[in-house]
Amino acid sequence: MNGFEQYFEKRIENDQWDVAPLLYRGLSQTAEQDVIEFESVPLSRKVLAQQVAGFQQWLVERGITKGDSVAVMLSNTAEHIALLYALMLSGVVWIPVNTKVKGPGVRYIVEHATPSLVIAEPEFADVLADAGVLAGQWVELQSMVLAHDAVLRHPTITPSDTLCIIYTSGTTGAPKGVVFTHRMMRVASEAAIQVAGVKAGSRLFLWEPLCHIGGAQMLLVPFLENVCLLIVKRFSASRFWSQWQAARATHLHYLGGILDILVRLPQDEVPEGASIQTAWGAGVSKNAWVATQEQLGCELRECYGMTECSSFATFNASGKPGSIGKALPWIQVELLDEEGHAVATGEIGQMVLSSPLDGVFLPEYLHNADATQKTVQQGKLYTGDAAWQDSDGDLFFVGRKTDSMRVRGENVSAWEIERIFAEHDAVEASAAVGVASDIGEQEIMLFVKFRPDSELEWSELIQWASKKLASYQVPRFYRAVERFELTPSERIKKHCLDKNSALAWDRLAVVA
Repeated sequence: MNGFEQYFEKRIENDQWDVAPLLYRGLSQTAEQDVIEFESVPLSRKVLAQQVAGFQQWLVERGITKGDSVAVMLSNTAEHIALLYALMLSGVVWIPVNTKVKGPGVRYIVEHATPSLVIAEPEFADVLADAGVLAGQWVELQSMVLAHDAVLRHPTITPSDTLCIIYTSGTTGAPKGVVFTHRMMRVASEAAIQVAGVKAGSRLFLWEPLCHIGGAQMLLVPFLENVCLLIVKRFSASRFWSQWQAARATHLHYLGGILDILVRLPQDEVPEGASIQTAWGAGVSKNAWVATQEQLGCELRECYGMTECSSFATFNASGKPGSIGKALPWIQVELLDEEGHAVATGEIGQMVLSSPLDGVFLPEYLHNADATQKTVQQGKLYTGDAAWQDSDGDLFFVGRKTDSMRVRGENVSAWEIERIFAEHDAVEASAAVGVASDIGEQEIMLFVKFRPDSELEWSELIQWASKKLASYQVPRFYRAVERFELTPSERIKKHCLDKNSALAWDRLAVVA
């Protein structure tokens, strides 16, 4: 019996690596054990189950049943999580919408996924209106009156049924909707347990937005292990340590420069004796590895993954600085060259994933057959990411092959940025590229060719763009160009652009 078979037999529990049976069984238990804490307020299994049942009944009364879809634009709250459990148990497809996205981004998702309903917070009313979502097409979460005598519903749902559509900005084109199945969500939760080293009694600090797989993958963990999710509305550097200690947290998921921010906090802002037992995630460089562990007092468990492969594919269990480790039990990793041949040890190749477990990879991108065909070929997932392997078999991530950037934990498509700036009357063409960041992964540099006699101040352009872009999509650096070098197909040759940020206008330097 190989490693995958052993793991599968241990975890299967007669539920076929599914979500609904696990969730229904867990919520039906009468134990008063706390499943989650939101901002230090505990929520027992019993109370949570009552809220979930109430949301389920509300959906039925609204005429929303299995197979329908609901877009959700909400901040992290206990009610938000109860709603998501209700959608999962009801077989209703959840379409998460990033709360940082502005009107054009929301419009694209709503028009592309065509949800039956949008559930949002009142603070997003203007954004929804700008996206063309009419008042009768969305409801406020706070206005939903839930029955107190509702009972949990459990329609027949299979592992291959769609659980959610997660929009990821991993290419130069429009955002792609990853069709994310119930099997994939279960695999993502199993992966989180493996990568984080979760055990009974672990207390997991959850700050990530639930619109990303980084947050969503944690939702089932309390039903797989005897642990508690400690949820805060958002990450706050100034409040982190007080929240961490109040929650008696042990495990922190990091990405987007979170650890860099914590390391740079003045020591007098760190409570005496405060430490992190385990930090798991992606983004710690080899050079910063030891210093980060020593200052934060934590074990680092670096990993690699993407939404399309049910979140995680590898993790570093050995502690080798800079490595993303080896494959999870249900994943195999090949490093292939441009001709599809395996590369030698130490050489860089594209990471291509396969699995003996059916349903680990996305079945398709929503309404995008071409992208699906390029990504999934003969049952293997072509990640578009490059890595190399050492003689011990440990993998080292090199970078993304696609024209995208990784900014504060978000995948940012150059196309999404460029299409917004193209709407400005003064802009003839623009090119967004990723450049090195002092904190975290990358910053965005925008090259702009203005129309004749239309050049304007950068601050004015930024003020205009900030109303249309999420905060993480607004470029930090700006350079004006007289012309772009183009390919025969009229595409900008971005590799020819001078990416020296010292020569660019820095909006943060101006603010400072």
